Amino acid sequence: MIGIFLKKRVVFSRLALVSAALVAVAGCRPAATPDAGTGDAGAGGAGQAGGGATGMAQRVNVTGAGASFPAPLYQNWAITLAQKDPNLQVNYQSIGSGAGIEQFTAGTVDFGASDTAMTDEQIAAVTRGTLLLPMTAGSIVMAYNLQGVETGLQLTREAYVGILSGQITRWNDPAIADANPDVQLPDQQITVVHRSDGSGTTGVLTKHLSEISPEWADSIGQGNAVEWPRTGNFVGARGNEGVTAQIQNVNGSMGYVEFGFAENNGLAVASLENKEGSFVVPNDETASATLAAVELPDNLRAFITDPDGPDSYPIVTYTWQMHFVEQPDAVKAEALERWIEFGLNEGQDAAPTLGYVRLPDPVRERVAAAADAISPDYTITLQ
Repeated sequence: MIGIFLKKRVVFSRLALVSAALVAVAGCRPAATPDAGTGDAGAGGAGQAGGGATGMAQRVNVTGAGASFPAPLYQNWAITLAQKDPNLQVNYQSIGSGAGIEQFTAGTVDFGASDTAMTDEQIAAVTRGTLLLPMTAGSIVMAYNLQGVETGLQLTREAYVGILSGQITRWNDPAIADANPDVQLPDQQITVVHRSDGSGTTGVLTKHLSEISPEWADSIGQGNAVEWPRTGNFVGARGNEGVTAQIQNVNGSMGYVEFGFAENNGLAVASLENKEGSFVVPNDETASATLAAVELPDNLRAFITDPDGPDSYPIVTYTWQMHFVEQPDAVKAEALERWIEFGLNEGQDAAPTLGYVRLPDPVRERVAAAADAISPDYTITLQ
């Protein structure tokens, strides 16, 4: 079965910025009734084809937690889906990829989310089996706040590796200035804002940096949490939300966030030098060019460390939802498939507006086929 991982055995059971305000709205939804998410398999409409024509027959509350990277998009989906089907309530908490994997493994949420696909070791720790589903994708950008420099900043690979490693500490360093001859760069310290929590965004970024810089790989390395340099001026913040807010508040700062957080909060972003030597602006087109250059394997886990192509933005990632293969509650299993179906259909239409990348149709088809293992009583229909 595509993308399904089990521990010991295989079981074939089968709109502008949403960020803080949207999270608050979703978090304030009415709590589920005491019997929400329980009942017999027929209560939700057993044997239904997809398309969400009838909706859930009873109230079901689905909880998810994990990556902050896709949080605005997932919160958008949750609110829009609830308007379409009031009986299906999805509450997604932005707590970071690391914490999301922990909660999913412990079984305290119905699904988790991570910007880095779970490792074989992590998958083996999940007793109910793991289904990894890439639900959207996006760029990780170098966002900055520098008075007088609102657009046009270009960063070579040497420059952005140097800034993040603490070797380049001032805005007018030649490694930055030489690539920006028409930009007036001040003699001012760079404040580097990084994630303080376990973060898939950090994992994707540091995997890329380790790929392009042997020195980075040897000194700092890769992971959802790394030890940042003690030289220079480094500041930690929780979540993409926290990093975005810190950059907004500090003149002379630079940090890494998902493109939508920068775009929807009015932050300037740098063009980054890619593998072909081109400076590429992060947007939907350049991220889509990156995805087009990558073949998604059968297990739906792709690590895009340094993409080919002159138009490819260099730091792009899929972001995954983690679902259980074994689903003891038939009604909740159907609700989860309806949630995934919505994300693969109407949800993809919302992605570009919020700074994410629409999944290519072949990827949508493979995700739908894999997700149909969750419930034998429902079949996902793609539009």
